[in-house]
Amino acid sequence: MIIDAKNLILGRLGALVAKKVLLGEEIRIVNCKDAVVVGRKEVILNEYRARAERTTPVKGPFIPKTTDRFVKRSIRGMLPYKQEKGRSAYKRIRCFKSIPETLKNEKMESLDRLNVLKTRNVNFVKVADICKHLGGK
Repeated sequence: MIIDAKNLILGRLGALVAKKVLLGEEIRIVNCKDAVVVGRKEVILNEYRARAERTTPVKGPFIPKTTDRFVKRSIRGMLPYKQEKGRSAYKRIRCFKSIPETLKNEKMESLDRLNVLKTRNVNFVKVADICKHLGGK
């Protein structure tokens, strides 16, 4: 299954993907840079900045600064990744910043019920903006 993450709410997308990969399905997520986190921009950016500053440089926790790794890491939090079934499910997830050449001709699903523009939420931040705020490119 290939999912286009443009304007999709990251938490809801992660919950759906976690369920599907635990059942054994392979998931590819494209346009990770356009996924969104719902909330006021200042609050969201300050929370991630505080989390990044709370780390020990050698031991972590480490927050990814690229959008594809950021999305995959947020989905990992919804999996039992310390168990074998969670580790094998985590390997079935592939995330891409944009649409790669190998997937351009494939049929992609855009999940309208997860779209932030179809809800009444007016406050949201794109994943690309969060990663840029954390020091990514």
